[in-house]
Amino acid sequence: MALSQLGSGRYQATLDPDWTIGPKVHGGTMLALCAAAAQAELDGAPATSDPAGPNPAGPTGQPVAVSAGFLSAPDPGPVELIATVRKRGRRISLVDVELEQGGRTAVRAAVTLGAPDVGPPLHADGGAELHRLPARPPASAVEVAGHPMARIMHLAQVCDVRFDPASTAFLDGGPGAPEVRLWVRPKQEATSALFALMAGDISAPVTLNLGRFGWAPTVQLTAYLRGLPVDGWLRVSATSTLVGGVWFEEDHLVLDETGAVVVQSRQLALVPADPGERRSEPDVAG
Repeated sequence: MALSQLGSGRYQATLDPDWTIGPKVHGGTMLALCAAAAQAELDGAPATSDPAGPNPAGPTGQPVAVSAGFLSAPDPGPVELIATVRKRGRRISLVDVELEQGGRTAVRAAVTLGAPDVGPPLHADGGAELHRLPARPPASAVEVAGHPMARIMHLAQVCDVRFDPASTAFLDGGPGAPEVRLWVRPKQEATSALFALMAGDISAPVTLNLGRFGWAPTVQLTAYLRGLPVDGWLRVSATSTLVGGVWFEEDHLVLDETGAVVVQSRQLALVPADPGERRSEPDVAG
């Protein structure tokens, strides 16, 4: 999330090869980077990934909603971000961000900044299976590091990612429900709001459990930061209610170790093509 100011709302950053799925830069990472640029432009100073760090975001400075459209898939390496403040309010501010590489726009994001919820909710429902998981992964969890999945899921080099084996039928070659559950935490830093936003796109595609393997490019992703996470493991579930022949939606629910909901997200993505079919797909990230 490191940003260098270039002036006039422009920032430079580097998309590290570790933050990729196969050859493609991870979409949630780019969404979080756009949120960091929005914070930096609104605050008038480089953003920090740690809310308690030397440049903490003010009461209106957390990215409570980020809606990103993916136009193309950038390569790992330098990128520029252009942030434009649309509204600077007392409680709510709006910032538009474009992520560019080589003069080509790869991501367009609308970022809403405000103060996330604190304290117990008035109502909370859903995610029963996720809430039943222990706050930290048990010994039976499938660790990506050292697993063949790590050859594709390169971000396992910088994140500790462990899957709930009860939700990963695809690892045993069998069909399963379109739901995947896992635990994730950063390896070298505290669990921050920006990391939690990234985790709203961390799961392997639920289409794997339906026998559809391959790249499932995200076309649009919206994530909500519902609260600031405590440092530690995040529990994540990814589910889908409708997997069509071309499109599917995937919802992520992210809990911190206290059981609080910290992120909700929804994305629209393309179903990996049937191995016996050939299909033209747009050049998007995912």
